[in-house]
Amino acid sequence: MSTLLSAATIFVVVYILWGLKIVSQSETMIVERLGKFNRVLPAGINVILPILERAKPVRLTQRRYSARVDLREQVFDFEKQNVITKDNVITEINALLYFQVVDPVKAAYEISDLPLAIEKLTQTTLRNVVGEMELDETLTSRDTINNKLRNVLDDATNKWGVKVNRVELQDITPPISIQKTMELQMQAERERRAEILKAEGEKQSRILDSEGRKMAEINAAEAQKQASILRAQGEAESKFLAAEAEAKSIAQVAAAIASTKTNPATYMLAVKYIEALNTIASDSKTVYLPYEATNMLGSIGGIKDLFQEVDKKTATKK
Repeated sequence: MSTLLSAATIFVVVYILWGLKIVSQSETMIVERLGKFNRVLPAGINVILPILERAKPVRLTQRRYSARVDLREQVFDFEKQNVITKDNVITEINALLYFQVVDPVKAAYEISDLPLAIEKLTQTTLRNVVGEMELDETLTSRDTINNKLRNVLDDATNKWGVKVNRVELQDITPPISIQKTMELQMQAERERRAEILKAEGEKQSRILDSEGRKMAEINAAEAQKQASILRAQGEAESKFLAAEAEAKSIAQVAAAIASTKTNPATYMLAVKYIEALNTIASDSKTVYLPYEATNMLGSIGGIKDLFQEVDKKTATKK
């Protein structure tokens, strides 16, 4: 009897321990009773009925089936695949997919092999997205491809209880021949930019040189202009001063001969005539005088009488 009691006690203890389930944080377990979904176990200590209930194993990773469903964000690293671009270039692309199980019941019952389904869906979506782009656009539009993939995959996996957070393209590898062509294009582009920079430098140098010559010519012209102005002002002032001196001289001569009856104009013409004769005589030994000049010679006698008259008045005053 005691043996039967001991066996029953051991069975109860083993049954309770068998049904005791400890669920870690960020994990859950799906419990089926007699093959039908019953409940989802939260984190902590839970008890199930062995034999009648069991934790359903679910394959949510690429490795194996597990009775524990990880609710944290997970990453799938897909192998490289060949994708044909719009311009018929075969390119190798591999992607990283970050997803999270938000509804473990749907992930367990709506799809039989969730990792395989996500992988194939990602591959076909990637082919469709890249097939709409040319190679150059594919190489420079990673963010656009990532966003398109994420939107399509998120909509498709929503009914599986999965949330696709982001998709990242790791490598985009064109064929070797295309790579060599791209290297030649890059080298030609660098040479073209170097030539453009050199031409721009020469252009700026010529512009600066021409502007320098222009400013030098402007400054020289401005200096010549100022010199001409100053020279003209000097000549004008010189002529003005000479005219003032001549006017004073004429006034003094007129005052001197005012007491006589000789015409001052006749006197001045005679003086100018004598000065002209001196200039002519200095240039040639033989001087020919016009007939009209004899009339002017008569004024010379008047000048002589004028000076004699002035001398008499000076002697009388003494």
